Amino acid sequence: MNGILRMTVEFVVMRNCSSIHFIFGNDHLVMYGINLHKNKDRYFTIGENKCQKSSFLNFKRQLTVNKVSPVNLELEKFKSEQLNKAEISVHLTNKLESELSELLYDHKEACGSDRESVGSNFGHKDDIILNIERPYPPLLRIPTYTSIRKSRGALEIYTKELLDLGFIRTAGQNEEVEITTPVIMEWHNERSRMVGDFRALNTYTFPDRYPIPNIQISLTQISQAVYISTMDALKGFYQNVVALKARKYLRIIVHCGVYEYLRMPFGIKNSPSNCQRMIDAIFTEELSEGWLIIYIDDIIIFSKTWEEHIDRLSRVWEKIKSLNMKISLKK
Repeated sequence: MNGILRMTVEFVVMRNCSSIHFIFGNDHLVMYGINLHKNKDRYFTIGENKCQKSSFLNFKRQLTVNKVSPVNLELEKFKSEQLNKAEISVHLTNKLESELSELLYDHKEACGSDRESVGSNFGHKDDIILNIERPYPPLLRIPTYTSIRKSRGALEIYTKELLDLGFIRTAGQNEEVEITTPVIMEWHNERSRMVGDFRALNTYTFPDRYPIPNIQISLTQISQAVYISTMDALKGFYQNVVALKARKYLRIIVHCGVYEYLRMPFGIKNSPSNCQRMIDAIFTEELSEGWLIIYIDDIIIFSKTWEEHIDRLSRVWEKIKSLNMKISLKK
């Protein structure tokens, strides 16, 4: 009955009893659909018309009961735990929003969260080529930076997280370490992140000239679209695997040891170009059809009709899932 509250109140009349004065607020009674009657019949209202009273004793109106679809508990759990992070337009009707939710649920394996490891495209590996030969200059072997106690504790926690996620490994005792990059903890509003000072390494790295899309051209492409969806790769460059021969260049040094990156960290000179090339290669066909834009690790899908949009979203998510990649739902 869509939230209409109904209750029966019975009164007992006692003779020779002193009166107790009280007031029933009629506005509240009407608002909550409460009806006071002097008989024992049950009355109820139907729909929004609270003035028309009915009872089971004289009710003759034929009621039409709509079929209720069974509740998918797994879908509801997905909505409450993961889909609530996504920004879904308030302009979508309930029907369209339901279709979108079901589509995302069907491809939930491609969705990731900050608390879990990310996938990777193992068919692609990022390389680093230096423009100098051995022996390497001292600038490429910098000792650890001095840090406050608070930052040292945060570094220990962060390196452990990266080890657990499989993004770094501990450099072995007998391994030759020729290049080390110091790291620092950046703090903002009591939140921190680990940042490598890769300026020296970037200085001696050959640049990758692979083109990054022009923003103005991309905006022109989507100017006539009715439906637009955006998503990005979870943890960005960490989905890119570092080539085995390049890992020795990505060794970081902290007060508790030397570690080697297995996934591409933020701050490396050619990371954006490598990521752009990788995702462009994955979606070559879709890019040629003109309804998809890739900007480094951001994916934009646009369409003029809802049917087209659902079909295109499905194609993109199927490919992401098949390549073991992970997408963030926060966009």
